[in-house]
Amino acid sequence: MSESGRRARKKAQTRKAIGDAALRLFLERGYDQVSVREIADAADVSLSTLFNYYPTKESLAFDESEAIGSALVATVRDCAPQEVVGALRTFIVKWAGEVASYPHAAEFTGMIDRTPALSAYGRRVWLQHEDALTKALEEAVGAATGDVLCRALARFSLEAFDLAYAHPQPAEAIGAVFALLDHGWVAARG
Repeated sequence: MSESGRRARKKAQTRKAIGDAALRLFLERGYDQVSVREIADAADVSLSTLFNYYPTKESLAFDESEAIGSALVATVRDCAPQEVVGALRTFIVKWAGEVASYPHAAEFTGMIDRTPALSAYGRRVWLQHEDALTKALEEAVGAATGDVLCRALARFSLEAFDLAYAHPQPAEAIGAVFALLDHGWVAARG
């Protein structure tokens, strides 16, 4: 194995150890009752190492946001222009299902709901994908930069997850929101 491959693997292992330790401690004791120092100790890393991987305490709870955002954008880039709304719907339904199937999903989402700092941070992190998603939509459908319809579709697609998250039947809620988006998208782009 090359030195760069070994280094990348070691970084991934360190990141995972920190994330796993944080999640375990947060679920055991509650987010507000765990210090960043305790997480670093549990992961057997220094505080500076922890902050190299996770810039804030809140970021420890949302480890996969960047990868999810990249996958969302790739979904749009990899589909035909007339399929963007359906591709977004499929991605959000699939991702919501994956979130629900995570070990300790109910405990984790309960912790997020009970912790205002995490709720606000999670929403901010999720909605930060709006710009990249808007750009991908503009490219996918051949729209000009700054196209308000692409911006709206990006924003409302991201909001659909939030709406579904609070609904007793998330997949059904996502379907209803995307039916509305699809009709509006077709009519507006007409």
